[in-house]
Amino acid sequence: MKKVFISTSSFAKFDASPLRMLTDAGCEVHMNPYGRKLAVDEIKHFLSNNIDFLIAGTEPLTEDVLESAPKLRVISRCGTGLDNVDLKTAERLGIKVFNTPDAPTAAVAELTVGMILDLLRKISLMDREIRSGTWKKRMGNLLSGKTVGIIGFGKIGQRTASCLVPFGCEVRYCDAREDLCVPGYEKVDLDILLQTSDIVSIHVSSSQRILGEREIGLMKKGAWLINVSRGGVIDEDALYKALKGGHLEGAALDVFEQEPYGGRLREIDTVILTPHVGSYAKEARIGMEIQTVRNLLSAIERQ
Repeated sequence: MKKVFISTSSFAKFDASPLRMLTDAGCEVHMNPYGRKLAVDEIKHFLSNNIDFLIAGTEPLTEDVLESAPKLRVISRCGTGLDNVDLKTAERLGIKVFNTPDAPTAAVAELTVGMILDLLRKISLMDREIRSGTWKKRMGNLLSGKTVGIIGFGKIGQRTASCLVPFGCEVRYCDAREDLCVPGYEKVDLDILLQTSDIVSIHVSSSQRILGEREIGLMKKGAWLINVSRGGVIDEDALYKALKGGHLEGAALDVFEQEPYGGRLREIDTVILTPHVGSYAKEARIGMEIQTVRNLLSAIERQ
């Protein structure tokens, strides 16, 4: 029997269809028992138990991890990013790797817009104040008329842009792909984007550092920063200093260098922090899980 391990922490929580698809295909399914992201030693332990196929989350699938899984033949990533997978080692070992690049697009884009509106109107801040006994009417800002700079203009970046245009925003973008040209939006280099944008939103697929102290210093005074992509792309210490010193007006982060997050940004009232939930809209999550299983079953059929 084909043994499948599901390492994601909340698989099939809202719809059992993905699990039924696996069992109907004759798979023996094993689930992550901890309800959280697995550490290296934990994922190694589970994969060493003669697992043939993996439905993966964001746990580190390093060279060491993959080499400890002698029977593993397919990784079907429930999500877009593959930066947690050592793709070179997977290729060397003959392990096929798939992801779901389309399923979470709307969910991440809508979360981004929600974060922007929350920051500009100080919704979460005033909610916390009322709950603590403070009644204070804080002046916010309009989204209408703002210049939004998007770093990384793939599916999610473009969907975010299309959501912002009806608000009357001017959207410009930068992207590592030199040949990318999207009609209707201005493409600029990173420094220009940072210097001219009221709001900067990051939608890249790599964890490579993009915004350090120099780059954050280039941003307009009073600007807002959003990151729903990868935790490593922002120097969190530099961001803390820019917010604490008043150079930036606010920030919203859904991803962090170390998760769960326990750093100093929690001290700042003008920061919104969420626990890596970009794809956590029920409809998007169900669709992503179904596509993940379809990718896996299709790969099994081709073996």
